[in-house]
Amino acid sequence: MIGDYPRFDMGRRPTKPWRILAPIIWVISFPKFWKHHDTVDKTSLPADLKPPYFLLCNHNSFMDFMIMSRAIFPYQANYVVAIDGFIGIEWLLRLVGGICARKFTLNITTVKNMLRGRDDGTIQVLFPEARYSLCGTNAVLPESLGKMVRKMNIPVVVLIMHGHHINSPFWHVGNRKSKPLHAEMKLLFTQEEVQTLPIEELNARLAEAYRYDDFAWQKEHGIRINKKNRAEGLHKVLYQCPACRTEHQMSAHGHLLHCESCGKTWEMTELGELCAQSGETEFAHIPDWYEWQRANVRREVENGDYAFESEVRIESLPNSKGFVVFEEPGHLTHNEEGFTLSGVCQGEPFTQSWPVPALYSCHIEYDYKKRGDCIDLNTNNDTFYLFPQSDAPFSVTKIALATEELHRHQNGKLAYWGNDQ
Repeated sequence: MIGDYPRFDMGRRPTKPWRILAPIIWVISFPKFWKHHDTVDKTSLPADLKPPYFLLCNHNSFMDFMIMSRAIFPYQANYVVAIDGFIGIEWLLRLVGGICARKFTLNITTVKNMLRGRDDGTIQVLFPEARYSLCGTNAVLPESLGKMVRKMNIPVVVLIMHGHHINSPFWHVGNRKSKPLHAEMKLLFTQEEVQTLPIEELNARLAEAYRYDDFAWQKEHGIRINKKNRAEGLHKVLYQCPACRTEHQMSAHGHLLHCESCGKTWEMTELGELCAQSGETEFAHIPDWYEWQRANVRREVENGDYAFESEVRIESLPNSKGFVVFEEPGHLTHNEEGFTLSGVCQGEPFTQSWPVPALYSCHIEYDYKKRGDCIDLNTNNDTFYLFPQSDAPFSVTKIALATEELHRHQNGKLAYWGNDQ
């Protein structure tokens, strides 16, 4: 552990949700559901299904929690929540069934707490992508998910929500008032299948269930976003120009995406497509542009050319009381060895490493709490928000892609199910 701070008690037994608090959750969730004309298709869900069951949800915005709460009504659940969600309200989150996790760590304590919740007869809710989708498509799922399904030994239900990224994209959080929205809730595995199917088949069927594309869904259903600033922030995700191939020179203003290097401009239409204002439209579909960048990062990794290095401001989150800002900047490197962070905490030098095999992905933030773009790296006892202070331009999106591609390259495959290229 780095620094002499009280740590979050990860091992504390989860609370069976207080029934008296359920109306508060419903009062918060239902109006959002109604306002967006949301619907939940449960036709593939057995009418006699009762808790406990294991509910797996996709993750695009904070609204996911509200629609999920509406979908499981009138029941309550234990929810796995990242530690930053507990800041200042740990007591409340525990009372409504929250289970703390540190992202992209192999912490068996979280699983044990979910098993305890299962034994209490409560629905266990997990967002296995462990972060908001960057461009409205399915993200990395860990290979360990199939093993976790087996361990839970209860029916598995999948809730895939459509339109939440369109309404509040990770790169420009807000409410675009898009409607109607839709979700599909279905039984993926019976308890017998959980016990008998090979882990490989469990993972394969999870992969298939998690194929989604919010921008394709938007176009298919003709949902228009007429906000004049609908493209602002998109350059955080689409950081490389497909016309001149320059990185970190993209900008976005209003409904336009622009390359500062070659001058090319694309309009983001009301249906979420891109259209070049002159010349060829390289990628009309935003996820296609994103996956093109991934392919470019993959080539860098395979050729041994990828590396990132920067001084970073360090803010750690040892517990739910709030961030600890390190007085001295640290130093972060990311290459074929993985991540290495060095710095000084409370007068003591430290070095913390995350080797490539240990991270199949990582969590990033865009302008987190108005403090800048950052990389979020975790151990079982600490969470570090690392804000690069480099004079050279950089992209945390590229760092996230590189984390996945380094893992793919060294592991022979990515712990990645769905949009595998």
